[in-house]
Amino acid sequence: MAFGIALNGTFRAFIEKQPLFFVATAARDGRVNVSPKGMDTLRIVGDNRIVWLNLSGSGNETAAHLRDTNRMTLMFCAFEGDARILRLYGTAKVLHPHDAGWAEALGDFPDFAGSRQIFDMTIEQVQTSCGTGVPLMSFERSRGESELVPFFEDMGPDGVRDYWSRKNVDSIDGKPTGIFEET
Repeated sequence: MAFGIALNGTFRAFIEKQPLFFVATAARDGRVNVSPKGMDTLRIVGDNRIVWLNLSGSGNETAAHLRDTNRMTLMFCAFEGDARILRLYGTAKVLHPHDAGWAEALGDFPDFAGSRQIFDMTIEQVQTSCGTGVPLMSFERSRGESELVPFFEDMGPDGVRDYWSRKNVDSIDGKPTGIFEET
């Protein structure tokens, strides 16, 4: 196991090859949340900064947790090639579509229907481990482009906002996500 405080070229290349990453957050009380993320939704902005686009889903735990405490962990696993796990520990802030700067930040990503938040993470520690317990698996395709995005495209912007109001206003622990609150 190795620790560092910044991304180097090897870590950047590893992250850029992964079709999947995991995000973990937790409020001071309540449940810990771990979510898989994929598609073309992550950008390395610097040695100590990553931003990623969060698409709509049935929950909105990450946004709620960051309102309480801004801790975030990202984990990348090699499912193909050499074994490796890379964890990024840090703090993050959330940008919602109603926030100033949303349109500019969104310009760094593809135009995905259902784009819900952008998370801006400052990396405070980088950790690697061997990953030999992670199974070898082949990547076939992303379901996002063929299932998730069309689902929200068919809703249209008003339908997406209605979906958010039904499923994304509060976390499973009843904490507000800020999705409609002006900051």
